[in-house]
Parts: sequence; C-alpha cells; structure tokens
Amino acid sequence: MIKKIFSKSVIKRIFLLAFIAAFTVLRFGSVLRAQEAVQGPLEVNAPLAGVVTSTQNPEQIAILHWYSANLITQIAVGTSPEGVAFDGDNIWVANFGSSNVTKIRKSDNVIVGTFPVGSGPTGVAFDGANIWVSDFNSGTITKLLASDGSTLGTFTVGTNPWDVAFDGTDIWVANFGSNNVTKLSSSGALLGTFAAGTNPFGMAFDGTNIWVSNYGSNNVTKLSTSGTILGTFTVGSNPVGVAFDGTSIWVANFGSNNVTKLKTTGVVAGTFAVGSGPRFLAFDGANIWVANDSSNNVTELKASSGAKLGTFAVGSNPDGGVAFDGANIWVTNHVSNTVSKL
Repeated sequence: MIKKIFSKSVIKRIFLLAFIAAFTVLRFGSVLRAQEAVQGPLEVNAPLAGVVTSTQNPEQIAILHWYSANLITQIAVGTSPEGVAFDGDNIWVANFGSSNVTKIRKSDNVIVGTFPVGSGPTGVAFDGANIWVSDFNSGTITKLLASDGSTLGTFTVGTNPWDVAFDGTDIWVANFGSNNVTKLSSSGALLGTFAAGTNPFGMAFDGTNIWVSNYGSNNVTKLSTSGTILGTFTVGSNPVGVAFDGTSIWVANFGSNNVTKLKTTGVVAGTFAVGSGPRFLAFDGANIWVANDSSNNVTELKASSGAKLGTFAVGSNPDGGVAFDGANIWVTNHVSNTVSKL
C-alpha cells in the first residue's frame, strides 16, 4: 500500500525528518542535564538562562501576565505639579509653574481638560461639586465647577496659601506666609481668619476638627470648626502633609525623614521612618502612602501599626501631593512634570 501511495523520494524525506526530530530531542535533553549538573534542578517557573537582573519570569511577561513593571503609569501634566485631588471620577492636578490645573479621567488616564487658575497653584480640594485651588503667588483661592472646569470665583485669603481642606460645609486654607488659616463658605464668603503656628502648610479634617501642620514651628495645630485652638502638638522637623485614617492623624516630617502618628487627642502613637524628604501623604482605607521628595519614591505603611509594606519609585521630586481614587494612588512629580499612578 505504501508503494502505491508514496514515491521512494517521499519516503526518504519522511525518514530524514523523523531522524532530525529524534536527534533534537536527545540533544536538548543532554543540554538540560548539563545545565542541571552546574545549576541544580531547573524550576518550571524559574527565569530563563541569561536573565540575571530580574526576578520576573520572562515567559509570564510574554503572555501578558501581570508583573511589577506595569505597576506605575506616568502621565504628563503641566509645569511643576503640586497638589492633587480626586472628585469621584477624575483626578485634578495643580500645576505651580504653568498656573493651571489638569483634569485626568481616572478610568483611562485621558486628560479631559486644562483650566487656568491663579499664579502658582499648590493645594487642591473637592467639596462634592466644585474644585478649590490655592494660588500661592496670588494670595487667592480659585473655585472651579468640577463638571466642566469653568471658573466660579476667585477669593482673597492670606499670604502664600498652600494647602486646602473641606470640612463637609466650608473650605479651609493654610496661609504659609501669614501664619494663619482662612475659613470660607461654599460661596467664597470670608467666615474667619484664625492664628496657627509658624508657616502653616498642610491641612486635614478628622470629621470634627481641622488639623494644620506648621512647617516653621515643628508642630501641628488642632482647631475646632469655629476656629478655636484646641491644642498644639509637637511632631518631627518641618511638618508638611497631614492625613486622617479614620482613627489617627498622620504628619509627614520633611526635615526628619519620618512620619508622626497622633491620636485625635494629640498624643503621639508612633514615629516611623520613611524615605528622604517626605512631603505629602494619603490613606487608602488600610495603608498610608508617603511621597518622599528627595528620594523620588513613595513609602507604603500599614496604618494600624506603621509597619513598612513597600517602597516604590515614582518621578522626580514627588513633593506636591498624593491622592487615592478608590483603586490607585496618584503622586505628583514636581521636576518631571508628571503624575504617577500606582
């Protein structure tokens, strides 16, 4: 039957291919045995030979398996970005050097708008409908409609306003240059100006009171929403950012490369080392994320204990802000003119 179907030349080619295949199998097996003799038994998921600078498996990368190289996305924004805030759908970034804010859609990282504000914008806050941006050089705060970025008003506050906080009803602004804080109504009307420490910088609301970090006096001021000082508490050197985790207050100490955890009574609950030059921080529901300006990374701490969970590289000089969008951490990089999404 074979003679009737195939010619002799075809039969010869079939036998030749079978021989080559058998030789290849034997040869590959001898190579593997030789490699095992030198390196030990091979692991199924071990990196391929020649991969000496990574613990990632290139086979997993090739099939689009999740790996750490995809942890961080860099998105170009304006010049010298500082503060950042989340409005439920979008990320807002204050660009100090270009005097505008960038609006980024969270779902796909698309920039949906760039809107002018005052000179040298730094802090950003969302009040449920509007975006409030402090204008450091102008001594003002700009109110934008979150839905379309249109300007709703510009209001005079103190000298060199830096950070902004919303207490559920009113807007609070830390005035670095005049050593006080300004309270505005949702319409922008001035409700009061209250003394703080030296060079007030960051702000946070704990559900009842306002906390202000004082960069020049190495402490934080606790204010009632009526503006009464309820206490002043010593923290580390040159405190900047402030965040509330639902139980405690966290303060980033730029000059001492650590963060202070305070109970809402003002009692120190812990001090934890982070990177170099920590500036701002955010809470993600379980952990605290700290942006380290001088080491170009962010530190993740367990909120309950302060234990370090990881350190992640970002852009150059992440000194302006950190925000959580419900799934990702956003960090502004002042020198590289980008925002990192982790």
